Amino acid sequence: MSQQIRNYIFIFSGALVLAGAVLYITHWMYAPYVFAVGAAGITVCFMTAPYQDLGFRLRRLHRINVLAGISMIVSSVFMFRERMEWVVFLLIAALLLIYTSFVSPRADE
Repeated sequence: MSQQIRNYIFIFSGALVLAGAVLYITHWMYAPYVFAVGAAGITVCFMTAPYQDLGFRLRRLHRINVLAGISMIVSSVFMFRERMEWVVFLLIAALLLIYTSFVSPRADE
């Protein structure tokens, strides 16, 4: 998968995750499905990203991103079961993604 396709999938999946989380508040019955498709897309983007040529720090950040994607999938499972723990797992994923987005540019130096 090329980097440009991966970027488009990531942006579209991020929009689906955001839309699914917002629509869940309105009790729309298809919101968990929208959220789950977005979470799966983000996780696939993280898992298909090449990491063999990266250094130790960037590999660690890649594993943290994969963990954030898995946390989003767990969040969607709780969303399907109509339990409020999905918010906690989504918060964990968001914090991990924020951490890696701030540390990644410094790791390239």
